Amino acid sequence: MNKKQAIILAGGKGTRLKPYTISMPKPLVPVNGKPILENLILKLKSHGFTEIVLTVNHMADMIKAYFEDGSKWDINISYTYETTPLSTMGPLTLVKDLHKNFIVLNGDVLTDLNFSEFLTGHVNSSSLFTISAHKRIEKIDYGVLNINKMNKLTNLEEKPNKEFLVSMGVYALSKKIIQHIPKNTFYGFDHLMYDLLQKKVDIKVEVFDGFWLDIGRPSDYEKAIQKYTD
Repeated sequence: MNKKQAIILAGGKGTRLKPYTISMPKPLVPVNGKPILENLILKLKSHGFTEIVLTVNHMADMIKAYFEDGSKWDINISYTYETTPLSTMGPLTLVKDLHKNFIVLNGDVLTDLNFSEFLTGHVNSSSLFTISAHKRIEKIDYGVLNINKMNKLTNLEEKPNKEFLVSMGVYALSKKIIQHIPKNTFYGFDHLMYDLLQKKVDIKVEVFDGFWLDIGRPSDYEKAIQKYTD
């Protein structure tokens, strides 16, 4: 555990974040005067991570031109390139020299999660796959109808707030996970979870109640801007 490795998924098109992503890839959209991805890399460095792999595809040249080999931050950055989209888990099959245990993160995550402690907890549990999860409350803009088997109304919830436990886009993995991921195939987090559940492989979930934002939508991006300007 002296050297810690993080794989950052930075190949998405950022379609949901338009218009901010029309002229630049989502990882380069600025927050706090720096690209989202730079904020994430600096956080990883502060937690002792020395090896970063960026999986890139869309506007890859712009990302590589900005981050280069990571020497400006005194950290080692390397890249994998997808010739066809491989989703979130597929790119792991392209990474050479994977550590025995490592973390995988979406490239648009802002959080104060201690990545080092998260990885250590995963290793100590001997888990194959650990998900960092967060409770999120969403307001439903409709009257929610609850009915019984006879289609009779039993309750009405007018524009309720619903609480969900969601994946933060932060995972800790054992290298053994690669045997479950097909090569050269579009294969996402959802595909892997369904397959592991079907195989009855235990998946650990760590609930985190600190700060977390997935900058996938304009509303969340605006929240991030507000947080860093308060």
